Amino acid sequence: MNSNEKTKFRINRDILWLLYAPWMYLVFIPFLAISTFTWGVIAALIASFSPRIAFHCGTIWAWTLCKLNFTSVKIEGREKINEDTSYIIMCNHQSLFDVLAFYGHWARQFRWVMKESLRKVPGLGWYCSAGGHIFIDRTNREKAIKSLKAARPLLKGGISVLFFPEGTRSKDGRLGKFKKGGFMMAIDLGLPILPISISGSKKVLPSHTMRLLPGKIKITVHDPIDVSNYGIEGRDSLMEDVRKAIASGLPPDES
Repeated sequence: MNSNEKTKFRINRDILWLLYAPWMYLVFIPFLAISTFTWGVIAALIASFSPRIAFHCGTIWAWTLCKLNFTSVKIEGREKINEDTSYIIMCNHQSLFDVLAFYGHWARQFRWVMKESLRKVPGLGWYCSAGGHIFIDRTNREKAIKSLKAARPLLKGGISVLFFPEGTRSKDGRLGKFKKGGFMMAIDLGLPILPISISGSKKVLPSHTMRLLPGKIKITVHDPIDVSNYGIEGRDSLMEDVRKAIASGLPPDES
């Protein structure tokens, strides 16, 4: 996208935002706050005896918010997934809306790897803690590794774990540099990596703003990658191959 196209995009987005802002402030944000708290409490209670059932509370929460924002989500490549296999899922991360799009439409058991500060969010933090999602302290490498190791027993019976290997949202919506944690976990446990591309979410909610708009998001599932073909010595090659797979599902202005 050249400079003229970027300027035109910003102008068009600003105009749409002025029209959409009343809906966001008067409907979406209040519903987001109430539903996050309510479903968080319900899910935390259910998770005390069945984390698997509690997981679906998050699905309902996220799916409803996507619909309320008039955002459609399409998933391609589901046939590549074996429902009885646990994966290390690797997704690119353009926007906060990635969470809603993926959680609301994946329809399979998985656990997030998320930053420790989210544990304190009312509703969301309670549910994620009770539901077995994985919190890591990004400021302390040893604690982060310990948290990932403690999550090993969760990965059975088709339950996967999801990483955003960039570690945080991309500032410009393009695919960033990957961190090593998720790849080390995949190699250590011998679990296949499932690369996934999420496209279009930066137009719904760019990382530099809270100006939410409706949109279309596409989630592309790529062929699983067998980590046994790499080993520790081939970690960098594994990271590059996963990055190439994710990039292949993104348009030029996102890859």
